[in-house]
Amino acid sequence: MAKTARKKASKKDLILQKAAIMFREKGFAATSMRDLAESVGIEAASLYNHIRSKNEILEAICFDVANRFNTNMELLESNSDGTIKKVESLLRFHIQQMIENYEEVFVSDREWKHLDEPYLSNFQNQRRTYRKKFASILEDGIRKNEIRNIDAPTAVLIMLHAVSGIESWHRSKTKISGKELEENMVMIMIDGLRKQG
Repeated sequence: MAKTARKKASKKDLILQKAAIMFREKGFAATSMRDLAESVGIEAASLYNHIRSKNEILEAICFDVANRFNTNMELLESNSDGTIKKVESLLRFHIQQMIENYEEVFVSDREWKHLDEPYLSNFQNQRRTYRKKFASILEDGIRKNEIRNIDAPTAVLIMLHAVSGIESWHRSKTKISGKELEENMVMIMIDGLRKQG
């Protein structure tokens, strides 16, 4: 069977990848289009053949990440798994995204405040809605007596902050594998939610 050739990343994709790295390292505000052009290996003027502005790059990164998370949430909401299984699936997805697409996820989580309107309000609304959906899965588990009687919105914030802490794993010189990290985090967080006895 013939192998299908991998699609070569377009210049725009390369710009987005390099921008995500720079926005994470230097911050959105401190990264110039000139810096970005240099990291891509093209003239600053040529950059505008592929992208209109630095804000357009941030929009593309943030909304690509949001779409991935929202699509996963919709798939999860429509399946018939039990609450604990749903929460575990959500956590695994978050952890894997933070490991495999670190730069983009980090930027969408930390730099979204630099989005221009109407993108800023849209993105804030999507974040809020996502957290509410996550909390409603926990609330369903509390009603079904599968999850301890906790404040669901607080539990969601704690879990999401724990996952964003994977940033320090990326910086660590001696670290466990991504798979071990995922298993450890899921075990700790799921065991903390599960109703005992």
